[in-house]
Amino acid sequence: MRIPQELVDQMVDHAREEAPNECCGFVARRGDEAVEVRRMVNEAASPLRFEIDGLAAYRAIDAFEAAGHELGAIYHSHTRTEPYPSQTDINFAANWPGVEWVIVGLDRRGEATVRSYLIEDGHVREL
Repeated sequence: MRIPQELVDQMVDHAREEAPNECCGFVARRGDEAVEVRRMVNEAASPLRFEIDGLAAYRAIDAFEAAGHELGAIYHSHTRTEPYPSQTDINFAANWPGVEWVIVGLDRRGEATVRSYLIEDGHVREL
């Protein structure tokens, strides 16, 4: 999926605003193009992990579908580690087959590195 710079910037802004906690959210797509970023609340309010409320997730995905889009990616930030899926991320991805994982890594100065992955059957592939 191609993600326009404007949407990447929205995810980076979200990561910076939530630091030192992880941020999280969804990216909608139409075909192979990302069209919307939807911020979600990290219910864990933690710098080490994120949790998304199930009902809030359902509502966001339903809104995407009502607009003719589909869930293309789940994004979150890493504020203490590189933007590479942790074992927790890999385990969580098992429930979301076919969905990309965008991770915004923030260094101590707030500089961002953004990476995207496909996680299938426990295997991580950078896109």
